[in-house]
Amino acid sequence: MRSLKSLIVVVFLLLTFSVTMAEEAKQEEKVTGSVSAGVYNRYIFRGYELSSGSVVVQPSVTLSYKGFSVNYWGNIDTNEKATQSFVPDRPGRKSFNESDLTLSYTYTIDKLSLTGGYIYYGTKYADETEEIFLSASYDVITKPTLTIYRDISTYPGTYINLSFSHSFPVYKEITLDLAASFGYFKGDDSYWKTYESSTGDYTGKNTADFMTVSFRLDLQYLL
Repeated sequence: MRSLKSLIVVVFLLLTFSVTMAEEAKQEEKVTGSVSAGVYNRYIFRGYELSSGSVVVQPSVTLSYKGFSVNYWGNIDTNEKATQSFVPDRPGRKSFNESDLTLSYTYTIDKLSLTGGYIYYGTKYADETEEIFLSASYDVITKPTLTIYRDISTYPGTYINLSFSHSFPVYKEITLDLAASFGYFKGDDSYWKTYESSTGDYTGKNTADFMTVSFRLDLQYLL
């Protein structure tokens, strides 16, 4: 598994490149950014329960320039405990167990936004993997967004997600965010097999086809 140091170096080089481009443009275009941190009682990713009975902290940093964006996202589990789909790397202890990097480009036509990008998942509790994705969203009150993800590394498969969201201003930089999403995952038959005692190997049918439904309510403060 790649080290966190390598990930930090990549992010640093990308940010330096973005800042340099902005300076050369004589501030005709500015680099924009945001920093946030979410605090939750559980971490669930596409239907997989990746924490239990603990508080998780999820910091995020994003920089954007002329449609290009780079985002760092992390997960800190304050007390790792095993679940049906999660094997902790530090059972019963705090762990900074995930560091993800997303590179993307967004093209906007009136209220329609089209985005393509790449995601690196640096996980300590599972093998690292990579995805590419395409997304389309429409800027109306519920901001419907359709995204297709394709794993190109460790866990071959395609995930399709339809989401809706809306933010309500509460006070100054504080917002109340509501969201709902519906997803479907189709794992490649060549990888997602079940174990068969008759053959003594993973030759059974594909069981990695499933649907997910999630709802979220966040109180967010932008730094």
